[in-house]
Amino acid sequence: MQHPEQEAEISITNSAKSEAAASATPAKGDTQATKGAPHTPKPQAPAPEADARTPKPGASGAEGEVRESGVGAPSTEDDARETASGAEGDVREPEFGAPKAEDDARGLPGGVSGTQGVAHGAKRELRRSLLAARGGMSSDERAAAARSMRDALLSVPELEMGGTIAAYVSFGTEPDTRGLIFGLWKRGAYVLLPRLLPDGDLDWASYEGPDSLVPGPMGLLEPAEPPRGPQAVASADVVLVPAVAIDRTGLRLGRGGGSYDRALARVGPAILTIGLVYDRELVDEVPAEPHDRRVRAAVTPEGGLLRFS
Repeated sequence: MQHPEQEAEISITNSAKSEAAASATPAKGDTQATKGAPHTPKPQAPAPEADARTPKPGASGAEGEVRESGVGAPSTEDDARETASGAEGDVREPEFGAPKAEDDARGLPGGVSGTQGVAHGAKRELRRSLLAARGGMSSDERAAAARSMRDALLSVPELEMGGTIAAYVSFGTEPDTRGLIFGLWKRGAYVLLPRLLPDGDLDWASYEGPDSLVPGPMGLLEPAEPPRGPQAVASADVVLVPAVAIDRTGLRLGRGGGSYDRALARVGPAILTIGLVYDRELVDEVPAEPHDRRVRAAVTPEGGLLRFS
């Protein structure tokens, strides 16, 4: 089986060679950011606490060596964690680490009541349901979905033009992004990837190929290049973000940590922001809280890119 990077390279060579040659290759000397702060698990906590998604120590290299027997194939630890998340929902499945106080308490944060409390509970239940459904997908299904989403995104005009693309390294049963990241970088885009900070915010650093990724806190893969700061995402021409669900107005349901709500708040109104979800995760409505940020488009395996007005 070909690795995601190899598939992306073939796709680029056969169908986007002319665009790749026309793209201006940005300087890759810039740097990116840190994913930081692991969550401290409670004693005797169940499998979701093991959301460490840990690639084997030292497994950076070609990303296929890290955690791949095919596009989107998670490690044993990922399968166990995400399967268990069906029972515990969003517990310890934060957006890149540091969960909010309400996730620790399994209840509402101080001062939240009424409508906000209802929305919070509804989000938690929707998250549990969709993460459980992800855990039920086969590796072949996830691999096919990843290829479809990669190909759809590589043909988006804003991404074809290269420039600076803020993306992320997928984990577990998320739609796999490794082939996409490699494809963007190979044809000349300057790719920024996140690194988690201790307070749950995201720093950013440059992707310089599969060998530039190293295990960070919680075992998440992140770039080894020097960080550029949380504001670096504001320089991106396109921002790709993970999501558990997206509704048809662009409201996004994340893991509950708020990391990407903060990142999206730094992105200008004219910048294309895209959430990646499986088909069933494009829903009619996502419960909203005041801090939630919309994306301007979503991509799914069957539907391709959907832009929101």
